[in-house]
Formats: sequence, structure tokens, C-alpha cells
Amino acid sequence: MAFDNRKLAFFLPNTFTALNMACGFVAMMQSFKGNFYHACMFIVLAAIFDSMDGRVARMTGTQSSFGEQFDSLSDLVSFGVAPAFLCYFRFLSNSGRPGMVVAFFFMLCGALRLARFNANIDRVKSDYFQGLPIPGGACAVTALVLISINFPHVADYTPVVMLYILFYATLMISSVPFPSFKNSPWVKNHKKQVLMLIFTIIASLFIYEEVMIPVIITTYVFSSLLYVAFNKEKFAGIFDWKNDPDQEV
Repeated sequence: MAFDNRKLAFFLPNTFTALNMACGFVAMMQSFKGNFYHACMFIVLAAIFDSMDGRVARMTGTQSSFGEQFDSLSDLVSFGVAPAFLCYFRFLSNSGRPGMVVAFFFMLCGALRLARFNANIDRVKSDYFQGLPIPGGACAVTALVLISINFPHVADYTPVVMLYILFYATLMISSVPFPSFKNSPWVKNHKKQVLMLIFTIIASLFIYEEVMIPVIITTYVFSSLLYVAFNKEKFAGIFDWKNDPDQEV
């Protein structure tokens, strides 16, 4: 029986999405067992699969509303539920109800972030994200756990940990523009330098991921916040759709 190439092409990006969800599921299992380093690595692996499914879909011309919804559900598992379990069992399990609330709030903000993205998918500019993407929030939690593995005393500062988690959760539902670099003129004009930077980052992750993951996510978040703070006029009304004809009653 001959294979239907079209069906195979449609199946391929959804396979990466399923692998993303599988990594999130395994990360939760590892968190239950107290294997926090392995849980962190599976969340990072989920982020890699998540970055591939959309690209594969565009390359094969198989973008679909089904794929978008499946991707969002997978993202909620891997970058919403899994990090919430990870931070709860690593830092908050002895904090009673406040710990449960903080972990749930992170998951809730991740769900709201995805729901808003899906609702505005045809209107958000591709060069900027509205709020911190949920994989970024998950990587921020992962980064803190990795730091606590190297420096166990970090886990003793529960109020600071809670503020850290709440900060990144709030960034996800904020309207702060975070660059996606998809249409960046600098990236287009410096492809060789960007490629070299990517290879350097990948190599450094293989060598010392416990340090590089926190460095990368912290650099991305705070450099974005500083850039927006010093260029407020440029981003004024970037996510304002009140005058969108489709939204008029």
C-alpha cells in the first residue's frame, strides 16, 4: 500500500508536538520522584520540540487549526503544569496552602497566556510576543531549580522563591512586548554572527547547562524589559485592538 505523502507531512509536525507533551508528562513524573535535575532537562527538551513543530509545519505547508490547538494543549502540559509541579515539589511542598496557591497561579497564568495568544493569533505581530511566552516562564522556573541544585540554600528562602515565581507568572499575562526575532533587521543583516552565537549557546548548554540556562533566560527577560522601558514611544499601543473593525459591536 502506497503512503499518502500529504498525510505523512501532516503527521510529522504533530509528532513533535506529541513529543513535547510526552516530555512534560515525564517531567511531572520525575518531579514526583524528587529527580529535579531530570525534570528540568525534560522541560528543556520539551521546549526544543516545541520550537520544531511550527517550523516543520511551515516547511511542509501543513499548518492547521488542529495543529495550533494541539500545540497549545501540549504547551500547557509541558510549560504550565509540569513547571508548577516542579516548583511545588522542589520549593513549596512545606509551605501549606500559600505554596499550592503560588504553584497554581503559575499554571493559571500559563493557561491564560495561551488562551490570549489563540484568541489574538491573527492580530499579534510576529516580531513581538504579548507577554513572556509560556516556554520562557517554564525555563525561568527550571533555571531557579537548577540554581538550587548547585546552591541548596536557595530552597530555604521560600518567600523570595514565591516572589520569583509570581514575577514570571505575571510577566506571562502582562502586555510587555518580548522580541521573537522573527523579523529582526539586525538578525537578517548579520546571519553569520547570529549562527555563530546560536552554536556558541548550544555548545555552552552542553558544557554547563546548570549555569547557562539561568543566564540565557535572565538575560533575555531583563534586556527585553530594559529595552521596552527606554523605548516606550515605539511600543505605545502595539497591542491595542480597540479600534479593530472586527471588534466593533
